[in-house]
Amino acid sequence: MSVRPDARPRHCPQGAAVLFSHDIVRSLDCVVDLVNTSPTQDGVEQLTDLHALSAFVSRHAVSEVGELAGRDLDEVRGLRTAICGVVDAPDDRGAAVAVNALVSRAAVSPRLTDHDGYGWHLHYFAPGASLAEHLTVDCGMALAHVVAAGERERLRRCEAPDCEQALVDLSRNRSKRYCDARTCGNRLHVAAYRERRRAASV
Repeated sequence: MSVRPDARPRHCPQGAAVLFSHDIVRSLDCVVDLVNTSPTQDGVEQLTDLHALSAFVSRHAVSEVGELAGRDLDEVRGLRTAICGVVDAPDDRGAAVAVNALVSRAAVSPRLTDHDGYGWHLHYFAPGASLAEHLTVDCGMALAHVVAAGERERLRRCEAPDCEQALVDLSRNRSKRYCDARTCGNRLHVAAYRERRRAASV
């Protein structure tokens, strides 16, 4: 991912910089977004075609991407399944096994680059890598950092009973419980308030 080393992502909480670098935060954001395109979320495939895949690439400022083809769409969907295996792993060891299987799928070639006016930052993917290989390495390395730091529980599913969206909790005290995509927190707080009012009126 192309990220200025001195630029904090707009959505990044203050505590996140203590945990992970900006590149890792951006890659984790990509992980969550990719997982949430799955048809298991609301039963609708979000990566429907190359236009949707191109929008995903633009949304996450994925660099060094050539012209996309049908093969890219198939490969990224397959990658999504592998990443879901990390997110849904029952424990750190299971997550580590899934991460190792993930990063073994593509060549890792760490190199410093300052392309497109960005400051020096690391790329892990090999030059000329396909989109899926690029995402495999970037997302896989970010997930490896999370597991190695003992912070795997920050990457999880929304706790709303009717939602399976993935989220990354970058709060200092791991207090985030709900995703941002469906206003789940607000819905449950309103429901709990109404239930308290109903109980009080009985």
